Amino acid sequence: MVTVAPPNTWSYALRLPHDPRAARVARMTVRAALNGHGMSELLGVTELLTSELVTNSYRHTKGPASLRLTALGDERLRVGVWDSSPHIPAPFDQPPGDRVPSVPPAPADAEGGRGLLLVQEYASSWGGWPLGDGLLGRGAGKLLWFEVGGGGM
Repeated sequence: MVTVAPPNTWSYALRLPHDPRAARVARMTVRAALNGHGMSELLGVTELLTSELVTNSYRHTKGPASLRLTALGDERLRVGVWDSSPHIPAPFDQPPGDRVPSVPPAPADAEGGRGLLLVQEYASSWGGWPLGDGLLGRGAGKLLWFEVGGGGM
């Protein structure tokens, strides 16, 4: 008897409006996808890091964003967040071998500034890509991504 096993690689994409609720919607999407694919062990860290990137996108741009979840096999997950800003923040702007040990910590009384430090601390890898030229010579934004799982966590 032949049984059908679900694939261990999959991908979901979600377009997010420029809305303060986008980070919550992204977390709910991450939760549903990971629970549905039996990857709940990655849920806490993936929700946190996804929320940080989507929140940064909302705070630093005026347009929509997109979220992409991709299971790479071997229990690894890649999360990408696209937005319309061409600016790639540190440490995402450096090649993996050239990255500084950490993003400088935010002052203790600061209300923000810790998100990229969290990505650097808890993701097994991360990066950023500028996305070419858009219409009329304008940039098409950037993609920031991170990976979790696969024993690197």
